Amino acid sequence: MAADAITIARPYAEALFQRALESQRLAQWEETLAFLAAVVSNGQARDFLTNPAVDQVRKIEFLQEVAGDRLDEEGRNLVKLLVTNGRTVVLPEIHQLFHRMRNEHDGRLEVEVVSAYALEPEVETALAEALERKLGRKVNLSTAEDPALIGGVRIRAGDLVIDGSVAGQLSRLANELGIQG
Repeated sequence: MAADAITIARPYAEALFQRALESQRLAQWEETLAFLAAVVSNGQARDFLTNPAVDQVRKIEFLQEVAGDRLDEEGRNLVKLLVTNGRTVVLPEIHQLFHRMRNEHDGRLEVEVVSAYALEPEVETALAEALERKLGRKVNLSTAEDPALIGGVRIRAGDLVIDGSVAGQLSRLANELGIQG
């Protein structure tokens, strides 16, 4: 379903991104989409919005009421369009794609660093600076811990993966030696 959801969400995200560019409102649209995606991700709201017994008018009213002043006229029209087309469930994917397009437009790249232990702030800063030089783009760094890595780090920047973890090195060694894990 995830690939299907992305496929369904893409035209909406692209149209919204073009409109946000035209109106010079990238930040506002991203905030609106983040909020609507969070609402739809709530289990009770999702159940309500996907319930075939609930008519479209009630679904539209629900989303518009929850969003309140966060929605301008275009935002209210988006809600109507998504409810009418039965696409409210892909709001998280629409937001995700919009966010990626905005980062690309702004020359930013989301980078996830997973390490066996928490990184010190100065190490995070140095790593972000090194990645910016290497990748030639501004980096938004997020970190996570995974003790299973044993040591080192795994870096994911878009399609690029750099696995400098001990677990990754052991896995490569086992693969080269023909040892099944």
